[in-house]
Amino acid sequence: MKPNQIKLKYLIMGVAMAAFFLTGIGSIWNGYRMNVDSIKENTLETNRVYAQKLATTASSYLEEAFQTLGYSASTIKTKMYDENALIQETERLKKQNNMFNSVLITNAEGHVLSISPPSEEVQGKVLTSVGAKEALSKREPLVSKPYKGITGRLLIFISYPIFSGTNEYLGMVAGTIYLKERNVFNELLGEHYYHDGSYVYVVDSDGRVIYHQDPSRINDSVIDNEVVQAVVSGKSGAQQVKNTKGVEMLAGYSAVPLASWGVVAQRPLKVALAPSFDRVQDVAIKSIPLMLISVFIVLWMAARIANPLQQLATLTEESMESKNVEGLKSVRSWYFEAHYLKSALIRSLTFLQGQVSYFKDQSTTDPLTGVTNRRTMDAMLAEWLENDLPHALILLDLDHFKSVNDTYGHAVGDKVLQFLAQNMKAVAREGDVCCRYGGEEFVMLLPTTTAEEAAQVAEQLRDMLAHTTSPCGRPVTLSAGVAVYPQMADTTEKLIEAADDALYLAKQAGRNRVMVAEQENKLKNILK
Repeated sequence: MKPNQIKLKYLIMGVAMAAFFLTGIGSIWNGYRMNVDSIKENTLETNRVYAQKLATTASSYLEEAFQTLGYSASTIKTKMYDENALIQETERLKKQNNMFNSVLITNAEGHVLSISPPSEEVQGKVLTSVGAKEALSKREPLVSKPYKGITGRLLIFISYPIFSGTNEYLGMVAGTIYLKERNVFNELLGEHYYHDGSYVYVVDSDGRVIYHQDPSRINDSVIDNEVVQAVVSGKSGAQQVKNTKGVEMLAGYSAVPLASWGVVAQRPLKVALAPSFDRVQDVAIKSIPLMLISVFIVLWMAARIANPLQQLATLTEESMESKNVEGLKSVRSWYFEAHYLKSALIRSLTFLQGQVSYFKDQSTTDPLTGVTNRRTMDAMLAEWLENDLPHALILLDLDHFKSVNDTYGHAVGDKVLQFLAQNMKAVAREGDVCCRYGGEEFVMLLPTTTAEEAAQVAEQLRDMLAHTTSPCGRPVTLSAGVAVYPQMADTTEKLIEAADDALYLAKQAGRNRVMVAEQENKLKNILK
């Protein structure tokens, strides 16, 4: 043997160690990337749902505001010359539910007849502001863009016209929202539920901020933001974007068509991904002892494997010199030793594959509740649809879950979601799949199941929750909608829509109940 040649023992050790560490690093990196992608998708979907709910809240507020002002307009149309009646009406509107910072009534020329709270700067004056002129000109229910009023305040003007019984325009009744002072938005929208740099803001049709958790940002123009451009054009969705300070954010957005507003809820990308870094670090630290033990085993096995092979090489050289073949016959079992090396590598790779499986499992389950996540649910439904597999879908939602978060805090709210997930698994049959759809909405997928069977499963879950004390110290209830493929829908989208419609009617019917899509159609006909 030449002195410069590397011994087989060291070659085996080098190859084994290289395979061990390269495979381990590659597995951890791939698992980390899959986990990051999963977190991004979950965060974007969470913010989209959150922004959509806030937009719905804002729309409900505007509708209620118009209804309130409209009722007042119909009440005072015969009392426009009764000063005391007008004063009483503005005071009633102001104190009724704190919807507005101030309330006023004008005649057809914009002359302020009454205002609450009283203001010498406004009382008896003719309104010449942009919002007032627009309302007097259009003579229809109107939400103005932000502008500075007579008092110098930045405000939004919500007005409703007053017409006589003969359809003569008499003036308007209006409420104002002072944007840079505490107003109804603070009560309706509040702060983002994550206090980690996440925030919520509202923009008008020009991309100007009309609500922000930081009052100094009110009236800032953010129209250059891609998300703002999308939401002011009436779109809703979620995407990764840089904010005005250059920080990468995961943003969900939803339009408020009634006023051409947009609601944006966003969370810093770095904050959202922090658990992923921590998880990888934790796995790596916990794996070090096992990795060290595995390394020791690999080195020991390499030495044990190399010794017989070195004997074989020596015997081969001696045999060639002495022409003695008996020594070679004595090591015929050398292939078994090679097989032994292969077994050691397989054991090592099995350990590493376990790490890959762990990270893959993390990417297919919801990290909070442990049930299947939205992405995996979508893939499963697509496969069932492709194979034309009949199945039922239960879409369920905790009733008044926002009050749980508001009353007990989000930590307890998370435990309630985990409590729901555990009960879903308890009632699930073999083959059923429990999924988190988003927020407090969950889905159960039931293959080869009829509507009646699915409704029984949903009812069993509903009854279990209603009679079991939850982590918040009292039972919580749920409403559920059931739909079946292909009897009620021929696509996944239509199936989810049918279940969602049934869920909506379950809530409309009083919550804490299960509604099947066919029942939903019957109920719609009854309501008609």
